[in-house]
Amino acid sequence: MIAERFSLPSAFRNLPAFLMMVFVLPLLAGCGYNTIPTAEENAHAAWSEVLNQYQRRADLIPNLVETVKGYASHEKDTLDAVVEARAKATQITVTPDTLKDPEALKKFQDAQAGLTSALSRLIAVSEAYPDLKANQNFLALQAQLEGTENRIAVARRDYIEAVRVYNTGLKTFPGVLWAATFFRGNKPMAEFAANESSQTPPVVKF
Repeated sequence: MIAERFSLPSAFRNLPAFLMMVFVLPLLAGCGYNTIPTAEENAHAAWSEVLNQYQRRADLIPNLVETVKGYASHEKDTLDAVVEARAKATQITVTPDTLKDPEALKKFQDAQAGLTSALSRLIAVSEAYPDLKANQNFLALQAQLEGTENRIAVARRDYIEAVRVYNTGLKTFPGVLWAATFFRGNKPMAEFAANESSQTPPVVKF
């Protein structure tokens, strides 16, 4: 009875833990505790935008191929190369979970580069067909493809920057302390190759 009389209500027993959360959590935030997970989420979001823009390009290609085929059906090798490159590019996917695998990212890059090359050859072939270059559907595809290439370049650049921030946070103070304690499972993300050609969208002229 005496023990029960002097025992604190459950709300009061939890008070020290509550007070600790109130005071400690802001300190953790102020010391950069949230920096690593925030940077990681930003990099994942940037990568999602890269995928969105590459998918946008892939969605344009069937219509583009059909339009060219209507005016240059005998350019079969070039048309088939674009179709095959598109199939390969869409088969290779890199999820946020595999962004830490440089080999997986390289395969993705190589497949997308192959598609870019095939599209460039198709565009070059179209120069020999004035009627094709004047076709309204073709002109609309030109504008969409050109805009998409620009969006790809921007999305890729934003991803490169987001990964730089995340990877730097894992190596520098105070992030290196959190990486060694609370975020031991966090590994550097693979970097998108950022050469001069990747930063400049290909010129799309029909």
